[in-house]
Amino acid sequence: MVGAVTVSAHEVQPSVSDVIITESEVTITLTTAIEPLIAGLNLDEITDTNDSPLAGFHDRLRALPPAELSTALTEAWPGIAEQITLRAGDTDLPIVLGEIDIPDVGDVEVRRDSSLTLTADLPDDGTPVVFGWDASLGGLIVRQGDGESSYDAYLTGGAMTDAMPREGVAEQTLGQVIARYVVSGFDHIIPKGLDHILFVLGLFFYALAWRPMLWQVTAFTAAHTVTLALATLGYVQPTMWIIETLIALSIVWIAVENVIGGPKKEIGWPRIAVVFGFGLLHGLGFASVLSEFGLGQHFVASLISFNIGVEIGQLAVIATAFLLLGLPFGSKPFYRKAIVIPGSLIIAAIGTYWVFNRIGLVGDLPYLT
Repeated sequence: MVGAVTVSAHEVQPSVSDVIITESEVTITLTTAIEPLIAGLNLDEITDTNDSPLAGFHDRLRALPPAELSTALTEAWPGIAEQITLRAGDTDLPIVLGEIDIPDVGDVEVRRDSSLTLTADLPDDGTPVVFGWDASLGGLIVRQGDGESSYDAYLTGGAMTDAMPREGVAEQTLGQVIARYVVSGFDHIIPKGLDHILFVLGLFFYALAWRPMLWQVTAFTAAHTVTLALATLGYVQPTMWIIETLIALSIVWIAVENVIGGPKKEIGWPRIAVVFGFGLLHGLGFASVLSEFGLGQHFVASLISFNIGVEIGQLAVIATAFLLLGLPFGSKPFYRKAIVIPGSLIIAAIGTYWVFNRIGLVGDLPYLT
């Protein structure tokens, strides 16, 4: 499994929890940015911490050294603990905050992941355990076990895990796995994947004819499926800020090519090759999600289902663009000059901003993060 991904800027990312259950105790190792939890940000309502009215308080917490941040966490912990549910059968388990491992202050524009150890004593009745937290604390990835016998769940909206036994791991049906990963794949296009949405819109603006669109989508899909599988299996371990920068460059390239290439009714192999190459990069971007998720049981079904969700999201973007732009205006003589070129230039401008942002030359714009 690929290691944890460092996320720049102020983007809200899910927390990761590794759960170990014995006959007498639950131990949860929680990897998360604790500053939003201390500040009381509602992570269910924002995608970027800059969007919160408490952003200033949050940013001041980011600048605190580990000892002071640990003290702030300890003081805020009773309120945070009330939003966490850990239950065995019908019994709510008191959670004890144990070891707190906070990295030193580095670049305050980069998310600082801390590690918390949470423990709870179990009753003697052998009942399984469920775990989750309030929607306001954001997404939560829960992992139990290891390898083929692992259980992995991505919880949003205040959802709870399946019942996790004291021996072995929670079981999921094939249908549950497929549904969960299809939804996750779609979610990482709409609404969370603005960079992927813009890339797909760049493909749409290339030509309205179905053959160019089919070839581009097929090349893009095949490519990101390959690298998604390789990265998730650990054969490729990308440096994410480089990948995210190259993804931004791919958006610029596709958009600029739309502007300077002239109107198209067919597609050549160079364009297909370029889209395939960029698809390899985008697959590595998706892999940053699945590397934390873990695929556990039903590996092949999980990978395929995630890709299906991604494709449904991409097709939804293309269908929406066609209904709003292609269908009413595609046959008009002004379509290219009034829609394709301005639309592509806007996409190129956003992609250019992202390139400079991701290499640290410009700051965040909340509506573009």
